[in-house]
Amino acid sequence: MGEIRKAVQFDRTGNPSDVVEVVNLETSPVGPGDALIEVDAATINPSHLLTLQGDYGIQPDLPAVPGAEGIGTIKEIGKEVSNFQVGDLVMIPPYTGTWRQQVVVPADRIVVKFPSTGDAVQMAMLMANPPTAWLLLKTVIDLQPGDWVIQNAANSAVGQYVMQLAKIYGFHTVNVMRRDNLNEFVEEAGGDVCVVGGAGLSERVKTATNNAEIRLAIDAIAGESTQHLAECLTENGTIANYGLLSGSPCQLSPNEIIFRNISLRGVWLTQWLRGRDSTTEIRKTVYDELRSYIVDGRLHVKVDATYPLDQVKNAVAHAMRDGRNGKVVLLPNA
Repeated sequence: MGEIRKAVQFDRTGNPSDVVEVVNLETSPVGPGDALIEVDAATINPSHLLTLQGDYGIQPDLPAVPGAEGIGTIKEIGKEVSNFQVGDLVMIPPYTGTWRQQVVVPADRIVVKFPSTGDAVQMAMLMANPPTAWLLLKTVIDLQPGDWVIQNAANSAVGQYVMQLAKIYGFHTVNVMRRDNLNEFVEEAGGDVCVVGGAGLSERVKTATNNAEIRLAIDAIAGESTQHLAECLTENGTIANYGLLSGSPCQLSPNEIIFRNISLRGVWLTQWLRGRDSTTEIRKTVYDELRSYIVDGRLHVKVDATYPLDQVKNAVAHAMRDGRNGKVVLLPNA
């Protein structure tokens, strides 16, 4: 018999803050190859909200514990586990339901161990958004130092990581925002140019970059924003779409596709984690690189608020709020 601990659960989909409930769940027994992890911090990401709404690309069987990302401390290991010990701070394996106080996982699925000192909230965000930014910059086209990239939703977590990684790799970024008072935000994140989105974007980008050639656009919004990005690209450019914040399909005119050979492709971290264009060794190497950047402070995102597990309804409502200034993170054992 495992311990009875608190967890968030949902047994139907709908408005996220309505469908989540805090319940008492029995923690699974620790098997010979398992590790019992006490969850220190777990993020609330757009993918989690889409899952609660029933709109994500993969949906769990219900009832389920949400949360695909987090960090925790190992409290117990099985007798066959030799590469971890009690007290290790680790990244919780993806899609294990991290919105809870404790979780038991196969130890061989743990791929990242953190130093015992550091910002647990920042480290908790390693699993999803940093590798998404890495995939967008490193796998879509062959970018070289000095190349330009344009992205929308630049004040999102992925957007901030894109700016920071681009600076590390020597790329320049055009960062499209909905408001015109975010230049300081972009500068602090390592971005080069900040412009306001909407109609006429391409002219504003030309002016801001002195007519720089841009071959890659990163699209988190879809809808008409996809077309606006396409108009900023040079011929044969590529749009990488990884989000649907507008709730509308990507719009791309035949003129862009036929006459300028603009291409559109999707990027989904889940497929990479499952092994598409990756191996266990590649994923470990990428996570080790990104972990080092988080530990030394080169990768970091703004955090708007943290919440204890009992306030998950408020936390989810906060995460859905327009205009928030950073991530919302759960602290299950606070």
